Amino acid sequence: MDWFLPGTASGGPLRSYANLIAQLNEGFEFYIITRDTDFGATEPYKTVVSNSWNQLNNHTQVYYLSNEKISLSNLKILISETSFDVALVNGIYSWYFSILPVWVLKSSHKPIVVSARGMLNPQAFSVKGFRKKVFLSVARALQLYKGVTFHATNSDEAQYIKNELGAHTSIKIAPNLPRPVQTYDPKTKLSSAPVKMANIARIAKEKGTLIMLQALKKVQCALELDIYGPIYDTHYWEQCQAVIATLPAHIKVQYQGVLPGDEVPMALHNYHYMVLLSEGENFGHAIFEAFAAGCPVIISDQTPWRDLEPQRLGWDVSIRDTAAVVRAFEAALGMTAEEYKVWSRKAFEFAKGVAEDASVLEANRGLFLE
Repeated sequence: MDWFLPGTASGGPLRSYANLIAQLNEGFEFYIITRDTDFGATEPYKTVVSNSWNQLNNHTQVYYLSNEKISLSNLKILISETSFDVALVNGIYSWYFSILPVWVLKSSHKPIVVSARGMLNPQAFSVKGFRKKVFLSVARALQLYKGVTFHATNSDEAQYIKNELGAHTSIKIAPNLPRPVQTYDPKTKLSSAPVKMANIARIAKEKGTLIMLQALKKVQCALELDIYGPIYDTHYWEQCQAVIATLPAHIKVQYQGVLPGDEVPMALHNYHYMVLLSEGENFGHAIFEAFAAGCPVIISDQTPWRDLEPQRLGWDVSIRDTAAVVRAFEAALGMTAEEYKVWSRKAFEFAKGVAEDASVLEANRGLFLE
């Protein structure tokens, strides 16, 4: 995979694998090949030895490739010199960490599992869609994925994979493993203080930062919004800043930089709600972390977390319906302290139920067994 711990900026897939490795700690050994820099960074991690195996825990080693060592020949050497039973490849479109590894691994005659990570879902083609479609056409022509098993996180994604790669594509379904849920810390919503909301995602079109800010121009109640995440698209961020400058005085928005993954649960305890109006999420770890912190959410209707309002967990709305987005904000802001206490508790209990579902762990074990 392109990025792994101690990185934090690449978002959901890194958290998915960190959780997977932490919970598959009996009967499994992991050898991870990744970059020695974080997403968007140029300086290597200060806590690792580049171009060498590093012990992450008692069942995981990580090889951090420096930029000058990332090559087909070095990938071939690493793969041939490493003893393994099953290969797991993250993603679809990375030349050195998705495409070439599949090609090299096929000569090992070992089982290969590719985690699509939502990259074949319809909304994923809103960015660089033409290039992605061309690559998939070439991959089908060259039979790159012949004999490869795909990992889908739900039945919808399984169908999207088959739509792009063929009805006979081998697929295993295993939901993402969330972080274990800790104890509930009750929250208080005071009528005398502004409601605090957090947005945790990279700043990019597909994460809906601009849609969120434009909706805030029509919100009548006071709120404070903190934005966390790497600036993926500087031109897009400039558009966001221009909207922030026009927001009414009762709406306060601040950019707080990148929030390290391990600090997300604690940070969310300082907020009443979490907002993420993305074009789509394959899982949405930030959404789950919000539930676990007792934060109801305002999210798009293009994630696995659906029908939230009847469950008193938040709102899933169409990002193309600005009025619906504004209504969700107003409903959250207008909630009484007693109502909020109920919604917050339900969010936590929902997350706890998801995290303690033993079938999810077994499905992830099943990715590697047989």
